[in-house]
Amino acid sequence: MTQPTPARGRLDASLARLASTFRGMVAHPDDSNCECHWGSAEELALLKTPDVEVDPDLLRRTYWTGDWDFPAEMLRRILPQFATALTSGEVERLGGMDHAGRAFALGGWQRWPAEQSTAISEFLDAWWAVTLTDPDAEVPAHVVLAMLVEASGALGRWLDAWTTATTALAHQRLAEAFGEWEYDLLRDDLPWHTWTLTDDEEEVLRTELTAWLLQHAPTRLRMADTDPELPHRLRLLGLTGPARWDNPHWPDLA
Repeated sequence: MTQPTPARGRLDASLARLASTFRGMVAHPDDSNCECHWGSAEELALLKTPDVEVDPDLLRRTYWTGDWDFPAEMLRRILPQFATALTSGEVERLGGMDHAGRAFALGGWQRWPAEQSTAISEFLDAWWAVTLTDPDAEVPAHVVLAMLVEASGALGRWLDAWTTATTALAHQRLAEAFGEWEYDLLRDDLPWHTWTLTDDEEEVLRTELTAWLLQHAPTRLRMADTDPELPHRLRLLGLTGPARWDNPHWPDLA
């Protein structure tokens, strides 16, 4: 049996803290949604009942829905189960990681009482540490990062953590992520979808990500077991115009 990593122990502790902090939470008594499109009155009643685990499909429909009248209360209600489903890969398998980030953003968790917001912040940090350093992490780093940026409204704190994670595994995770991002970045597009950001805010994120990659990724990509073309395509991000697209390492983006 594989010995749990320190990062995994930290994540387990953060999940236990969420369960304790949000025990007894319920959806707002006046919240409702369309029975034709969302679900039944009986299912809504479950969300107004404390500490009852809901089935995966109801959980998915709840965090996917962006028009709750009281999104903070709804997020509090599902949070312990939701966080476990995120870290286990269940949410990714259900196809809703970007909706998951939106649920955190709409809930406005950073404005909640300190005990609650600190518990969520620690969970997000702990999950990111597992993603970067634990060989058994269930969700790819590029997927988790997009969700964390949506949930927190920030990119720098997550990149800072990646800067300090200097193991071979963290290098490999970076190579895998850049392999997913490269074609969008070469088109000067942010390589993931956002729900709550403006075009200008997305451009700020893309610029920040590109600058960080150009500074920190070249050596790390060379140290990772990856496509030997990746370092060359990374270098293209520092070029513009014909110098970029006329370069012999310019990929076929068709």
